[in-house]
Amino acid sequence: MSHGASLIDTIVGIALMLLVFMGVFAAFQLSIDLVSNNKARIGASALAQEQMEYIRSLAYDNMAIVGGIPAGNVPQTETVSLNGVGYVRHTLIRYMDDPGDGVGVGDTNSITADSKEIKVSVSWTSKSGEREISLVSRASPPGIEQAVPGGTLSISVRNAALAPVAAAQVRIENPSTTPAVDVTSLTGVDGYTTFIGAPAASGYRITVTKSGYNNDQTYTANTQNPNPIPGHLTVSNNQTTSGTFRIDLLAQKTVRSFKVIETLVWKDEFVNYDKIATTTNTEVDVGELQLAGDNQYPESGEVQSVYLAPQYLYRWGKVRWIDAKPPQTGITYQVYYPAGNGPQPLPNAALAGNIAGFTTSPIDLSGVSTTTYPSLRLRALLTTGVPGQTPGITEWEIEYDHGPEPLGNIPFVMQGVKIIGTDSGGSPIYKYNQAHITNVSGYIALTNLEEDTYSITVDGAGISYDIAESCEPQQRALAPAANMTTLLYFAPHTINSLLVDIKSNTGLLIPNATVRLYRTSPSYDSTVSAGGCGQTLFSALSSGTVGTGNPYSVDVSASGYQAYSAADVNITGASRASIILNPL
Repeated sequence: MSHGASLIDTIVGIALMLLVFMGVFAAFQLSIDLVSNNKARIGASALAQEQMEYIRSLAYDNMAIVGGIPAGNVPQTETVSLNGVGYVRHTLIRYMDDPGDGVGVGDTNSITADSKEIKVSVSWTSKSGEREISLVSRASPPGIEQAVPGGTLSISVRNAALAPVAAAQVRIENPSTTPAVDVTSLTGVDGYTTFIGAPAASGYRITVTKSGYNNDQTYTANTQNPNPIPGHLTVSNNQTTSGTFRIDLLAQKTVRSFKVIETLVWKDEFVNYDKIATTTNTEVDVGELQLAGDNQYPESGEVQSVYLAPQYLYRWGKVRWIDAKPPQTGITYQVYYPAGNGPQPLPNAALAGNIAGFTTSPIDLSGVSTTTYPSLRLRALLTTGVPGQTPGITEWEIEYDHGPEPLGNIPFVMQGVKIIGTDSGGSPIYKYNQAHITNVSGYIALTNLEEDTYSITVDGAGISYDIAESCEPQQRALAPAANMTTLLYFAPHTINSLLVDIKSNTGLLIPNATVRLYRTSPSYDSTVSAGGCGQTLFSALSSGTVGTGNPYSVDVSASGYQAYSAADVNITGASRASIILNPL
Protein backbone atom coordinates (compact mmCIF):
# COMPACT_ATOMS: atom_id res chain seq x y z
CA MET A 1 0.00 0.00 0.00
CA SER A 2 1.49 3.41 -1.01
CA HIS A 3 0.92 6.77 0.63
CA GLY A 4 1.21 10.24 -0.89
CA ALA A 5 -0.16 13.79 -0.78
CA SER A 6 -3.11 14.55 -3.00
CA LEU A 7 -3.48 17.78 -5.01
CA ILE A 8 -6.09 19.04 -2.52
CA ASP A 9 -3.70 18.41 0.39
CA THR A 10 -1.02 20.37 -1.40
CA ILE A 11 -3.30 23.32 -2.13
CA VAL A 12 -4.55 23.40 1.48
CA GLY A 13 -0.97 23.32 2.76
CA ILE A 14 0.08 26.16 0.48
CA ALA A 15 -2.96 28.21 1.55
CA LEU A 16 -2.14 27.72 5.24
CA MET A 17 1.46 28.71 4.66
CA LEU A 18 0.29 31.80 2.77
CA LEU A 19 -2.03 32.80 5.61
CA VAL A 20 0.78 32.42 8.13
CA PHE A 21 3.13 34.41 5.90
CA MET A 22 0.60 37.21 5.39
CA GLY A 23 0.00 37.41 9.14
CA VAL A 24 3.71 37.64 9.85
CA PHE A 25 4.13 40.24 7.11
CA ALA A 26 1.21 42.34 8.46
CA ALA A 27 2.66 42.21 11.98
CA PHE A 28 6.07 43.19 10.61
CA GLN A 29 4.57 46.08 8.63
CA LEU A 30 2.62 47.25 11.70
CA SER A 31 5.75 47.20 13.82
CA ILE A 32 7.57 49.28 11.20
CA ASP A 33 4.70 51.81 11.14
CA LEU A 34 4.70 52.02 14.94
CA VAL A 35 8.43 52.58 15.05
CA SER A 36 8.19 55.19 12.28
CA ASN A 37 5.31 57.03 13.99
CA ASN A 38 7.05 56.97 17.37
CA LYS A 39 10.23 58.28 15.77
CA ALA A 40 8.28 61.09 14.07
CA ARG A 41 6.44 61.92 17.31
CA ILE A 42 9.72 62.12 19.23
CA GLY A 43 11.07 64.50 16.59
CA ALA A 44 7.92 66.66 16.74
CA SER A 45 8.11 66.81 20.52
CA ALA A 46 11.76 67.87 20.33
CA LEU A 47 10.94 70.65 17.84
CA ALA A 48 8.04 71.90 19.96
CA GLN A 49 10.15 71.84 23.13
CA GLU A 50 13.01 73.62 21.36
CA GLN A 51 10.70 76.43 20.25
CA MET A 52 9.07 76.72 23.66
CA GLU A 53 12.46 76.96 25.42
CA TYR A 54 13.61 79.59 22.94
CA ILE A 55 10.54 81.76 23.54
CA ARG A 56 10.81 81.36 27.30
CA SER A 57 14.39 82.64 27.07
CA LEU A 58 13.24 85.92 25.53
CA ALA A 59 12.42 89.05 27.45
CA TYR A 60 8.70 89.31 28.15
CA ASP A 61 8.22 92.22 25.74
CA ASN A 62 9.95 90.25 22.95
CA MET A 63 7.64 87.25 23.30
CA ALA A 64 5.63 88.01 20.16
CA ILE A 65 5.19 86.59 16.64
CA VAL A 66 5.58 88.09 13.19
CA GLY A 67 2.24 89.60 12.14
CA GLY A 68 0.73 88.81 15.54
CA ILE A 69 -1.04 90.68 18.30
CA PRO A 70 1.34 91.62 19.90
CA ALA A 71 3.79 91.78 16.99
CA GLY A 72 7.36 90.54 17.27
CA ASN A 73 10.08 88.54 15.53
CA VAL A 74 9.16 84.93 16.31
CA PRO A 75 7.98 83.25 13.07
CA GLN A 76 4.35 82.10 13.05
CA THR A 77 4.88 79.19 10.67
CA GLU A 78 8.03 77.29 9.79
CA THR A 79 8.80 74.24 7.70
CA VAL A 80 11.41 72.11 9.46
CA SER A 81 13.05 68.80 8.49
CA LEU A 82 14.41 66.50 11.17
CA ASN A 83 15.71 62.95 10.72
CA GLY A 84 14.21 62.74 7.26
CA VAL A 85 10.71 63.82 8.41
CA GLY A 86 9.11 67.07 7.25
CA TYR A 87 7.28 69.09 9.92
CA VAL A 88 5.26 72.32 10.05
CA ARG A 89 5.74 74.30 13.27
CA HIS A 90 3.14 76.92 14.14
CA THR A 91 3.56 79.38 17.01
CA LEU A 92 0.90 81.58 18.55
CA ILE A 93 1.57 84.15 21.27
CA ARG A 94 -1.16 86.43 22.57
CA TYR A 95 -2.20 88.33 25.68
CA MET A 96 -4.53 86.59 28.11
CA ASP A 97 -6.96 87.98 30.66
CA ASP A 98 -6.40 86.16 33.95
CA PRO A 99 -9.74 85.48 35.70
CA GLY A 100 -7.98 85.82 39.06
CA ASP A 101 -8.46 89.60 39.04
CA GLY A 102 -11.68 89.64 37.00
CA VAL A 103 -12.33 89.38 33.29
CA GLY A 104 -13.04 92.15 30.80
CA VAL A 105 -14.89 95.11 32.27
CA GLY A 106 -14.89 93.27 35.58
CA ASP A 107 -11.09 93.35 35.86
CA THR A 108 -10.24 94.96 39.24
CA ASN A 109 -7.34 97.01 37.88
CA SER A 110 -8.80 97.51 34.39
CA ILE A 111 -5.77 95.79 32.86
CA THR A 112 -6.81 92.77 30.80
CA ALA A 113 -3.34 91.96 29.39
CA ASP A 114 -2.41 90.00 32.50
CA SER A 115 -0.08 87.47 30.84
CA LYS A 116 0.91 85.87 27.56
CA GLU A 117 -0.19 82.46 26.29
CA ILE A 118 2.41 80.60 24.24
CA LYS A 119 1.22 77.73 22.06
CA VAL A 120 3.54 75.72 19.82
CA SER A 121 2.04 73.12 17.48
CA VAL A 122 4.06 70.75 15.30
CA SER A 123 2.30 68.72 12.59
CA TRP A 124 3.48 66.02 10.20
CA THR A 125 2.01 63.52 7.76
CA SER A 126 2.16 59.83 8.58
CA LYS A 127 0.82 56.80 6.71
CA SER A 128 -2.31 56.97 8.84
CA GLY A 129 -2.94 60.66 8.14
CA GLU A 130 -2.18 64.08 9.59
CA ARG A 131 -0.70 64.10 13.10
CA GLU A 132 -0.04 66.97 15.51
CA ILE A 133 1.25 67.65 19.00
CA SER A 134 0.98 70.93 20.92
CA LEU A 135 2.66 72.53 23.91
CA VAL A 136 1.01 75.40 25.83
CA SER A 137 2.63 77.64 28.39
CA ARG A 138 1.91 80.91 30.17
CA ALA A 139 4.38 83.78 30.71
CA SER A 140 3.80 86.57 33.24
CA PRO A 141 5.30 90.03 33.05
CA PRO A 142 8.17 90.84 35.43
CA GLY A 143 6.86 92.96 38.28
CA ILE A 144 3.44 94.60 38.11
CA GLU A 145 1.35 94.04 34.98
CA GLN A 146 1.15 97.05 32.69
CA ALA A 147 -1.61 98.22 30.39
CA VAL A 148 -0.85 97.65 26.70
CA PRO A 149 -1.87 100.04 23.93
CA GLY A 150 -4.67 99.17 21.55
CA GLY A 151 -7.98 97.43 22.04
CA THR A 152 -9.39 93.93 22.28
CA LEU A 153 -10.56 91.95 19.29
CA SER A 154 -13.03 89.18 20.25
CA ILE A 155 -14.22 86.77 17.56
CA SER A 156 -17.15 84.40 18.17
CA VAL A 157 -17.89 81.50 15.81
CA ARG A 158 -21.33 79.88 15.92
CA ASN A 159 -23.16 77.28 13.84
CA ALA A 160 -26.63 77.57 12.33
CA ALA A 161 -28.20 76.61 15.67
CA LEU A 162 -26.09 79.35 17.38
CA ALA A 163 -24.04 76.73 19.24
CA PRO A 164 -20.28 77.42 19.60
CA VAL A 165 -17.93 75.95 17.00
CA ALA A 166 -14.64 74.74 18.46
CA ALA A 167 -11.36 74.46 16.52
CA ALA A 168 -12.49 76.89 13.82
CA GLN A 169 -9.54 78.66 12.19
CA VAL A 170 -9.74 82.44 12.49
CA ARG A 171 -7.38 84.53 10.38
CA ILE A 172 -7.00 88.22 11.25
CA GLU A 173 -5.32 90.52 8.72
CA ASN A 174 -4.70 94.24 8.66
CA PRO A 175 -2.05 95.48 6.21
CA SER A 176 -2.59 99.11 7.33
CA THR A 177 -1.08 98.67 10.81
CA THR A 178 2.66 98.98 11.56
CA PRO A 179 3.78 96.27 11.60
CA ALA A 180 1.07 94.62 9.51
CA VAL A 181 -1.14 92.10 11.30
CA ASP A 182 -1.59 88.60 9.87
CA VAL A 183 -2.28 86.06 12.58
CA THR A 184 -4.22 82.79 12.69
CA SER A 185 -5.81 81.21 15.75
CA LEU A 186 -8.27 78.43 16.62
CA THR A 187 -11.45 78.95 18.60
CA GLY A 188 -11.82 77.20 21.95
CA VAL A 189 -14.65 74.99 23.10
CA ASP A 190 -16.66 78.16 23.78
CA GLY A 191 -16.32 79.18 20.11
CA TYR A 192 -14.25 82.28 20.94
CA THR A 193 -10.76 83.52 20.18
CA THR A 194 -9.63 86.84 21.65
CA PHE A 195 -6.66 89.10 20.96
CA ILE A 196 -5.81 91.75 23.53
CA GLY A 197 -3.63 94.67 22.45
CA ALA A 198 -4.73 94.85 18.83
CA PRO A 199 -3.45 98.12 17.34
CA ALA A 200 -6.16 100.75 17.06
CA ALA A 201 -7.08 100.83 13.37
CA SER A 202 -9.83 100.16 10.88
CA GLY A 203 -9.75 97.50 8.20
CA TYR A 204 -9.34 94.30 10.23
CA ARG A 205 -10.16 91.48 7.81
CA ILE A 206 -11.57 88.37 9.44
CA THR A 207 -11.78 84.99 7.69
CA VAL A 208 -13.24 81.94 9.46
CA THR A 209 -12.72 78.43 8.09
CA LYS A 210 -12.95 74.82 9.19
CA SER A 211 -12.57 71.63 7.19
CA GLY A 212 -15.97 70.39 6.00
CA TYR A 213 -17.66 73.71 6.89
CA ASN A 214 -18.60 76.78 4.88
CA ASN A 215 -16.47 79.90 5.21
CA ASP A 216 -17.49 83.24 6.70
CA GLN A 217 -15.69 86.55 6.54
CA THR A 218 -15.76 90.32 6.50
CA TYR A 219 -15.90 92.06 3.10
CA THR A 220 -14.08 94.96 1.48
CA ALA A 221 -16.05 97.98 0.29
CA ASN A 222 -15.58 98.38 -3.47
CA THR A 223 -17.53 99.39 -6.55
CA GLN A 224 -19.18 95.97 -6.77
CA ASN A 225 -20.09 95.92 -3.07
CA PRO A 226 -20.10 99.51 -1.76
CA ASN A 227 -21.95 98.61 1.43
CA PRO A 228 -20.49 95.29 2.66
CA ILE A 229 -22.24 93.22 5.35
CA PRO A 230 -20.24 92.68 7.47
CA GLY A 231 -17.49 95.14 6.62
CA HIS A 232 -14.00 94.92 8.04
CA LEU A 233 -13.76 95.57 11.77
CA THR A 234 -12.38 98.63 13.54
CA VAL A 235 -10.43 98.44 16.81
CA SER A 236 -10.32 101.44 19.16
CA ASN A 237 -8.03 102.02 22.12
CA ASN A 238 -9.28 100.54 25.38
CA GLN A 239 -12.38 99.15 23.66
CA THR A 240 -13.51 95.63 22.82
CA THR A 241 -14.52 95.01 19.21
CA SER A 242 -16.65 91.89 18.77
CA GLY A 243 -17.48 89.97 15.63
CA THR A 244 -19.77 86.95 15.29
CA PHE A 245 -19.44 84.59 12.34
CA ARG A 246 -21.57 81.63 11.26
CA ILE A 247 -20.21 78.42 9.81
CA ASP A 248 -21.67 74.92 9.68
CA LEU A 249 -21.32 71.61 7.91
CA LEU A 250 -21.52 71.75 4.13
CA ALA A 251 -24.56 70.35 2.34
CA GLN A 252 -25.48 69.07 -1.12
CA LYS A 253 -28.37 69.81 -3.43
CA THR A 254 -29.24 67.66 -6.44
CA VAL A 255 -31.38 69.20 -9.17
CA ARG A 256 -33.13 67.02 -11.74
CA SER A 257 -34.99 68.44 -14.74
CA PHE A 258 -37.87 66.74 -16.55
CA LYS A 259 -40.46 67.53 -19.16
CA VAL A 260 -43.77 68.23 -17.49
CA ILE A 261 -46.13 65.26 -17.37
CA GLU A 262 -48.45 65.66 -20.35
CA THR A 263 -51.50 63.88 -21.68
CA LEU A 264 -50.94 62.11 -24.99
CA VAL A 265 -53.31 60.14 -27.20
CA TRP A 266 -52.67 57.07 -29.31
CA LYS A 267 -55.30 56.98 -32.07
CA ASP A 268 -56.23 54.84 -35.06
CA GLU A 269 -58.56 56.36 -37.68
CA PHE A 270 -58.49 53.19 -39.79
CA VAL A 271 -57.06 54.63 -42.97
CA ASN A 272 -54.81 51.53 -43.24
CA TYR A 273 -53.67 48.49 -41.27
CA ASP A 274 -50.58 50.07 -39.66
CA LYS A 275 -52.04 50.07 -36.13
CA ILE A 276 -53.89 46.76 -36.44
CA ALA A 277 -52.31 43.60 -35.07
CA THR A 278 -54.91 40.95 -35.99
CA THR A 279 -58.23 40.79 -37.80
CA THR A 280 -60.80 38.00 -38.11
CA ASN A 281 -63.68 38.55 -40.55
CA THR A 282 -63.06 42.32 -40.41
CA GLU A 283 -61.50 44.79 -42.81
CA VAL A 284 -60.62 48.47 -43.25
CA ASP A 285 -62.85 50.20 -45.77
CA VAL A 286 -62.50 53.94 -46.49
CA GLY A 287 -61.66 55.10 -42.94
CA GLU A 288 -63.85 52.54 -41.16
CA LEU A 289 -63.28 49.13 -39.63
CA GLN A 290 -66.22 46.82 -40.37
CA LEU A 291 -67.15 43.20 -40.94
CA ALA A 292 -65.53 41.81 -44.06
CA GLY A 293 -67.75 41.27 -47.08
CA ASP A 294 -69.76 42.94 -49.82
CA ASN A 295 -73.33 43.37 -48.60
CA GLN A 296 -73.13 39.84 -47.20
CA TYR A 297 -71.41 39.95 -43.85
CA PRO A 298 -70.47 37.21 -41.38
CA GLU A 299 -72.29 37.07 -38.08
CA SER A 300 -69.22 38.20 -36.17
CA GLY A 301 -65.65 39.35 -36.52
CA GLU A 302 -62.95 40.84 -34.36
CA VAL A 303 -60.02 43.23 -34.53
CA GLN A 304 -57.10 43.82 -32.17
CA SER A 305 -54.86 46.85 -32.23
CA VAL A 306 -51.10 46.83 -31.88
CA TYR A 307 -49.74 47.20 -28.34
CA LEU A 308 -49.24 50.64 -26.84
CA ALA A 309 -46.19 50.57 -24.50
CA PRO A 310 -45.08 54.16 -23.75
CA GLN A 311 -41.49 54.53 -22.53
CA TYR A 312 -42.37 57.11 -19.86
CA LEU A 313 -45.83 55.94 -18.87
CA TYR A 314 -47.10 57.84 -15.83
CA ARG A 315 -50.81 56.91 -15.79
CA TRP A 316 -53.36 55.31 -18.06
CA GLY A 317 -56.23 57.62 -18.99
CA LYS A 318 -59.32 56.75 -21.02
CA VAL A 319 -60.31 54.60 -23.99
CA ARG A 320 -62.64 56.34 -26.44
CA TRP A 321 -64.18 55.39 -29.75
CA ILE A 322 -66.56 56.56 -32.42
CA ASP A 323 -68.67 53.85 -34.04
CA ALA A 324 -71.86 53.23 -35.97
CA LYS A 325 -74.26 50.39 -35.04
CA PRO A 326 -77.23 49.95 -37.36
CA PRO A 327 -80.25 48.04 -35.97
CA GLN A 328 -79.53 44.43 -35.00
CA THR A 329 -75.74 45.04 -34.96
CA GLY A 330 -73.38 45.57 -32.05
CA ILE A 331 -69.78 46.16 -31.00
CA THR A 332 -68.21 45.12 -27.69
CA TYR A 333 -64.85 46.55 -26.62
CA GLN A 334 -62.20 45.06 -24.33
CA VAL A 335 -58.71 46.02 -23.15
CA TYR A 336 -56.02 43.36 -23.54
CA TYR A 337 -52.50 42.89 -22.14
CA PRO A 338 -49.63 40.61 -23.21
CA ALA A 339 -49.76 37.40 -21.16
CA GLY A 340 -47.44 34.40 -21.39
CA ASN A 341 -49.92 32.52 -23.58
CA GLY A 342 -50.73 35.48 -25.81
CA PRO A 343 -53.02 38.53 -25.54
CA GLN A 344 -55.54 38.25 -22.70
CA PRO A 345 -58.28 40.60 -21.46
CA LEU A 346 -57.50 42.57 -18.31
CA PRO A 347 -59.11 40.77 -15.36
CA ASN A 348 -62.11 42.42 -13.75
CA ALA A 349 -59.98 43.01 -10.65
CA ALA A 350 -57.86 45.39 -12.73
CA LEU A 351 -60.70 46.83 -14.86
CA ALA A 352 -64.23 46.13 -13.67
CA GLY A 353 -66.51 44.80 -16.44
CA ASN A 354 -63.72 44.14 -18.90
CA ILE A 355 -64.32 40.39 -19.25
CA ALA A 356 -67.90 40.95 -20.44
CA GLY A 357 -66.81 43.98 -22.48
CA PHE A 358 -67.99 47.57 -22.89
CA THR A 359 -70.44 49.16 -25.30
CA THR A 360 -70.37 52.78 -24.08
CA SER A 361 -67.47 55.19 -24.56
CA PRO A 362 -65.30 56.11 -22.68
CA ILE A 363 -63.63 53.46 -20.50
CA ASP A 364 -61.72 54.85 -17.50
CA LEU A 365 -58.27 53.22 -17.18
CA SER A 366 -56.90 55.49 -14.45
CA GLY A 367 -57.09 52.69 -11.90
CA VAL A 368 -55.11 50.24 -14.03
CA SER A 369 -51.60 49.71 -12.64
CA THR A 370 -48.87 50.95 -14.97
CA THR A 371 -46.38 48.67 -13.21
CA THR A 372 -48.39 45.48 -13.66
CA TYR A 373 -49.76 46.48 -17.06
CA PRO A 374 -47.22 48.73 -18.85
CA SER A 375 -48.51 47.60 -22.25
CA LEU A 376 -52.13 47.49 -23.50
CA ARG A 377 -54.05 46.92 -26.71
CA LEU A 378 -57.70 47.25 -27.76
CA ARG A 379 -59.99 44.49 -28.98
CA ALA A 380 -63.42 44.87 -30.55
CA LEU A 381 -65.99 42.17 -31.32
CA LEU A 382 -68.37 43.18 -34.14
CA THR A 383 -71.68 41.30 -34.57
CA THR A 384 -74.70 41.49 -36.86
CA GLY A 385 -78.07 39.76 -36.99
CA VAL A 386 -78.74 40.87 -40.55
CA PRO A 387 -76.42 39.57 -43.32
CA GLY A 388 -76.68 42.88 -45.21
CA GLN A 389 -75.86 45.10 -42.20
CA THR A 390 -72.44 45.72 -40.57
CA PRO A 391 -71.40 47.88 -37.65
CA GLY A 392 -68.34 50.05 -38.13
CA ILE A 393 -65.64 51.78 -36.05
CA THR A 394 -64.54 55.17 -37.36
CA GLU A 395 -61.73 55.64 -34.81
CA TRP A 396 -60.55 54.51 -31.39
CA GLU A 397 -57.93 55.88 -29.06
CA ILE A 398 -56.09 55.37 -25.77
CA GLU A 399 -55.32 58.42 -23.66
CA TYR A 400 -52.39 58.29 -21.23
CA ASP A 401 -50.15 60.57 -19.19
CA HIS A 402 -46.56 60.66 -20.39
CA GLY A 403 -43.60 61.41 -18.14
CA PRO A 404 -41.64 62.45 -16.35
CA GLU A 405 -39.13 62.31 -19.18
CA PRO A 406 -35.61 63.62 -18.32
CA LEU A 407 -34.89 66.96 -19.94
CA GLY A 408 -31.20 67.76 -20.27
CA ASN A 409 -29.14 70.93 -20.66
CA ILE A 410 -31.49 73.18 -18.71
CA PRO A 411 -29.80 76.40 -17.51
CA PHE A 412 -30.98 77.85 -14.21
CA VAL A 413 -29.91 80.32 -11.55
CA MET A 414 -29.84 79.33 -7.89
CA GLN A 415 -29.84 82.07 -5.29
CA GLY A 416 -29.69 82.05 -1.48
CA VAL A 417 -31.18 84.60 0.89
CA LYS A 418 -28.01 85.46 2.81
CA ILE A 419 -26.54 88.78 1.73
CA ILE A 420 -23.00 90.19 1.87
CA GLY A 421 -23.95 93.81 1.18
CA THR A 422 -26.09 96.18 -0.86
CA ASP A 423 -25.32 98.00 -4.08
CA SER A 424 -25.45 101.73 -4.64
CA GLY A 425 -29.18 101.53 -5.20
CA GLY A 426 -29.82 99.60 -2.00
CA SER A 427 -30.48 96.27 -3.69
CA PRO A 428 -29.11 93.21 -1.89
CA ILE A 429 -25.96 91.44 -3.01
CA TYR A 430 -26.45 87.75 -2.32
CA LYS A 431 -23.74 85.52 -0.91
CA TYR A 432 -24.76 82.73 -3.28
CA ASN A 433 -26.08 83.63 -6.73
CA GLN A 434 -24.78 81.31 -9.42
CA ALA A 435 -25.78 79.99 -12.82
CA HIS A 436 -25.80 76.23 -13.47
CA ILE A 437 -26.95 73.80 -16.14
CA THR A 438 -28.16 70.22 -15.86
CA ASN A 439 -26.31 67.57 -17.87
CA VAL A 440 -27.69 65.72 -20.90
CA SER A 441 -29.57 63.41 -18.52
CA GLY A 442 -31.22 66.29 -16.69
CA TYR A 443 -29.04 65.98 -13.58
CA ILE A 444 -26.61 68.11 -11.59
CA ALA A 445 -25.22 67.65 -8.06
CA LEU A 446 -24.23 70.90 -6.33
CA THR A 447 -21.80 70.13 -3.53
CA ASN A 448 -20.15 72.17 -0.75
CA LEU A 449 -23.21 74.36 -0.28
CA GLU A 450 -23.71 76.55 2.75
CA GLU A 451 -26.77 76.25 4.94
CA ASP A 452 -29.20 78.75 3.40
CA THR A 453 -32.62 79.10 1.81
CA TYR A 454 -32.29 78.72 -1.95
CA SER A 455 -34.56 79.45 -4.89
CA ILE A 456 -34.22 78.33 -8.49
CA THR A 457 -35.30 80.47 -11.42
CA VAL A 458 -35.35 79.82 -15.15
CA ASP A 459 -35.88 83.02 -17.04
CA GLY A 460 -34.15 85.14 -19.63
CA ALA A 461 -33.32 85.46 -23.30
CA GLY A 462 -32.84 82.19 -25.13
CA ILE A 463 -34.49 80.08 -22.44
CA SER A 464 -36.88 77.69 -24.17
CA TYR A 465 -38.66 76.34 -21.07
CA ASP A 466 -40.61 77.54 -18.04
CA ILE A 467 -40.88 75.79 -14.68
CA ALA A 468 -44.31 74.18 -14.84
CA GLU A 469 -44.28 72.20 -11.61
CA SER A 470 -42.11 71.38 -8.63
CA CYS A 471 -43.18 69.14 -5.79
CA GLU A 472 -40.52 70.94 -3.74
CA PRO A 473 -41.59 74.53 -4.38
CA GLN A 474 -39.16 77.41 -4.24
CA GLN A 475 -37.79 78.65 -1.88
CA ARG A 476 -36.32 75.64 -0.02
CA ALA A 477 -34.27 75.70 3.18
CA LEU A 478 -31.10 73.60 2.98
CA ALA A 479 -29.99 72.43 6.42
CA PRO A 480 -26.35 71.79 7.40
CA ALA A 481 -25.02 68.41 6.20
CA ALA A 482 -28.29 67.80 4.30
CA ASN A 483 -28.54 66.00 0.96
CA MET A 484 -31.56 67.47 -0.79
CA THR A 485 -33.07 66.66 -4.18
CA THR A 486 -35.25 69.09 -6.11
CA LEU A 487 -37.31 67.82 -9.05
CA LEU A 488 -38.27 70.43 -11.64
CA TYR A 489 -40.77 69.89 -14.44
CA PHE A 490 -40.61 72.14 -17.49
CA ALA A 491 -43.03 73.21 -20.20
CA PRO A 492 -42.14 75.01 -23.44
CA HIS A 493 -41.42 78.68 -22.77
CA THR A 494 -43.95 81.36 -23.63
CA ILE A 495 -43.52 85.11 -23.19
CA ASN A 496 -46.24 85.40 -20.56
CA SER A 497 -47.19 82.62 -18.15
CA LEU A 498 -48.53 82.12 -14.65
CA LEU A 499 -47.34 79.40 -12.27
CA VAL A 500 -49.89 78.87 -9.50
CA ASP A 501 -49.17 76.89 -6.35
CA ILE A 502 -51.88 76.13 -3.79
CA LYS A 503 -51.01 75.59 -0.13
CA SER A 504 -52.83 75.07 3.12
CA ASN A 505 -52.43 77.54 5.98
CA THR A 506 -49.77 75.17 7.37
CA GLY A 507 -47.65 75.55 4.24
CA LEU A 508 -48.36 72.14 2.70
CA LEU A 509 -49.16 71.87 -0.99
CA ILE A 510 -52.74 70.83 -1.76
CA PRO A 511 -52.96 68.27 -4.58
CA ASN A 512 -55.69 68.16 -7.22
CA ALA A 513 -57.13 71.60 -6.51
CA THR A 514 -59.25 73.13 -9.29
CA VAL A 515 -57.89 76.43 -10.64
CA ARG A 516 -59.80 78.75 -12.96
CA LEU A 517 -58.01 81.70 -14.63
CA TYR A 518 -60.14 84.14 -16.60
CA ARG A 519 -60.86 87.72 -17.70
CA THR A 520 -63.32 89.47 -19.98
CA SER A 521 -61.15 91.61 -22.25
CA PRO A 522 -59.37 90.24 -24.08
CA SER A 523 -61.37 87.14 -23.34
CA TYR A 524 -59.67 84.23 -21.58
CA ASP A 525 -61.14 81.40 -19.50
CA SER A 526 -59.37 78.16 -18.57
CA THR A 527 -60.01 75.67 -15.76
CA VAL A 528 -57.43 73.00 -14.90
CA SER A 529 -56.43 70.67 -12.07
CA ALA A 530 -53.35 71.60 -10.07
CA GLY A 531 -52.18 67.97 -10.10
CA GLY A 532 -50.41 65.93 -7.48
CA CYS A 533 -47.83 68.60 -6.66
CA GLY A 534 -50.42 71.30 -6.00
CA GLN A 535 -49.17 73.43 -8.90
CA THR A 536 -50.23 74.29 -12.43
CA LEU A 537 -48.86 76.44 -15.22
CA PHE A 538 -50.96 78.62 -17.52
CA SER A 539 -48.95 79.24 -20.70
CA ALA A 540 -49.20 81.38 -23.82
CA LEU A 541 -51.03 84.21 -22.05
CA SER A 542 -51.28 87.84 -23.05
CA SER A 543 -50.06 90.27 -20.40
CA GLY A 544 -52.49 91.89 -18.02
CA THR A 545 -52.01 94.11 -14.98
CA VAL A 546 -54.11 96.23 -12.65
CA GLY A 547 -52.54 99.40 -14.03
CA THR A 548 -53.62 98.63 -17.58
CA GLY A 549 -57.17 97.84 -16.54
CA ASN A 550 -57.17 94.21 -17.70
CA PRO A 551 -55.84 91.99 -14.90
CA TYR A 552 -56.81 88.35 -14.61
CA SER A 553 -59.08 86.77 -12.02
CA VAL A 554 -58.48 83.42 -10.36
CA ASP A 555 -60.82 81.03 -8.55
CA VAL A 556 -59.43 78.07 -6.58
CA SER A 557 -61.34 75.27 -4.90
CA ALA A 558 -60.29 72.02 -3.21
CA SER A 559 -62.11 69.39 -1.22
CA GLY A 560 -62.07 70.22 2.49
CA TYR A 561 -61.03 73.85 2.00
CA GLN A 562 -62.73 77.22 1.67
CA ALA A 563 -62.92 78.53 -1.90
CA TYR A 564 -60.62 81.38 -2.89
CA SER A 565 -61.12 84.19 -5.43
CA ALA A 566 -59.00 87.16 -6.47
CA ALA A 567 -59.66 89.73 -9.20
CA ASP A 568 -56.27 91.45 -9.35
CA VAL A 569 -53.82 88.89 -10.71
CA ASN A 570 -51.02 90.58 -12.65
CA ILE A 571 -49.32 88.65 -15.43
CA THR A 572 -46.27 89.96 -17.23
CA GLY A 573 -43.45 87.66 -18.23
CA ALA A 574 -42.95 84.54 -16.10
CA SER A 575 -45.33 85.32 -13.23
CA ARG A 576 -46.12 83.38 -10.07
CA ALA A 577 -49.00 83.27 -7.63
CA SER A 578 -49.05 81.47 -4.26
CA ILE A 579 -52.56 80.90 -2.94
CA ILE A 580 -53.38 79.89 0.63
CA LEU A 581 -56.58 77.93 1.30
CA ASN A 582 -58.08 77.74 4.78
CA PRO A 583 -59.75 74.53 5.93
CA LEU A 584 -63.52 74.38 6.23
